[in-house]
Amino acid sequence: METIAPNMFVALDFVLTDEDGEVLARSADEEGGLLSYVQGYGMVVPGLEAALHGLAAGDSKTIVVGPEHGYGLRDEELVFEADRAELPDPAGVEVGDELGLEVEGEEVSVYVADVHEDYVVLDGNHPLAGVTLHYDVTVRAVRPATEAELRDAAEGLDDAREDAADPAPDGAPAVSVYALHRPKTS
Repeated sequence: METIAPNMFVALDFVLTDEDGEVLARSADEEGGLLSYVQGYGMVVPGLEAALHGLAAGDSKTIVVGPEHGYGLRDEELVFEADRAELPDPAGVEVGDELGLEVEGEEVSVYVADVHEDYVVLDGNHPLAGVTLHYDVTVRAVRPATEAELRDAAEGLDDAREDAADPAPDGAPAVSVYALHRPKTS
C-alpha cells in the first residue's frame, strides 16, 4: 500500500475550521471535490504536509496546525492606510475586498480591513495569519506522481523560492493599486 511521502500525488477530503469551530474551507468547495497536490513541494501549508506524511488512502486524521506552521504569525507592519480616492472603486470598497498592488514590479495581495470616509486600512497579512488551523482529513488517493505533475510542482516551488529570496527592500517606492477582487458570497 502506497503511503504519503515525497513525490507522491495525494488527493484528500478536508474540512478546515478555526479555534471556534467556524468552517473556513472544505474540499467539497474545490473543483473536483478533492484537494490534490504533490507531497514535498510546499503545495499545502507546512504543518499539514508534515502531518500527512505516512498516511495511506482511506486513513482519516484530525490535524492541528499552529500559525507558525500554517499561514504565519501576523505582522502588524503589513497593516497600513491608503487614500480611498486612489482605489479602483472608491465609493464601493468594502471590508474583505482583495486588492492587487504592484510593489517593485511584483503583484502583492492585500485585504481591506477597515473603511473610513477618506482612507482605508489595508492588511498585507494572509487572512489566516495568526490562526490555529484545525483540519479533518480523509486521504482518498496516494500514488507516485507523474512526470508532468512533478515538473509542475517543481516549477511552483522554484517560483515560491524566487519570491521569498527577493523581498521588497526597505524604502521601496509607493505601491500602485491595479486590481480589485471581491470575495465570492455564498
